[in-house]
Amino acid sequence: MNIADLRKSYEKAELSEDASNADPFKQFDRWLNEAIQSEVPEPNAMTLATVASNMRPSTRVVLIKGYDELGIVWYTNYESRKGKELAGNPFAALQFHWVELERVVRIEGRMEKVSDEESDSYFHSRPLDSRIGAWASPQSQVIDGRTVLVTNAAKYAAQFMLNPPRPPHWGGYRLVPDEWQFWQGRKSRLHDRLRYRLIEGQWVRERLAP
Repeated sequence: MNIADLRKSYEKAELSEDASNADPFKQFDRWLNEAIQSEVPEPNAMTLATVASNMRPSTRVVLIKGYDELGIVWYTNYESRKGKELAGNPFAALQFHWVELERVVRIEGRMEKVSDEESDSYFHSRPLDSRIGAWASPQSQVIDGRTVLVTNAAKYAAQFMLNPPRPPHWGGYRLVPDEWQFWQGRKSRLHDRLRYRLIEGQWVRERLAP
């Protein structure tokens, strides 16, 4: 099959100004909960885009671990590629793609680290093997083979037993949004696309051509 011939008609729903919430956080909360209730695969997965000091962009998939009016929270190794890029350029973008619902949410804003208390609380809620893994993996660094990870995991499991502390290089980020976009697939490629921009402390909603 010619990949250029792959097409799909989007006809499941619509997104109108009247039906959408004037507050983008509330609109996101509604859509995320609908994705969870619909049992789409990994509704909490989101693509994170960062830009390095040499202006080279990179993306990867991370998992949302919390959200409120302040922003979107996720956790990682601060010494990873994304951590280093955020240290040099704190602006980033997130994207959720719920294929089965024919929906996309894009979020842009400034990243900040969450408090140590928040990072500690989440870290200690994780399964034991995940907490050990945070110590065992020198994320984004070149290693000689998988045996490095297995050896490290065994070493830290023996050292910390059942109570590994949170590594100093591991914790949470919060993206504080200043722009949201909600995309709903529609027939004939005439998709619905609403953008919310923060202007002088108020959210302004506008429709964009698809």
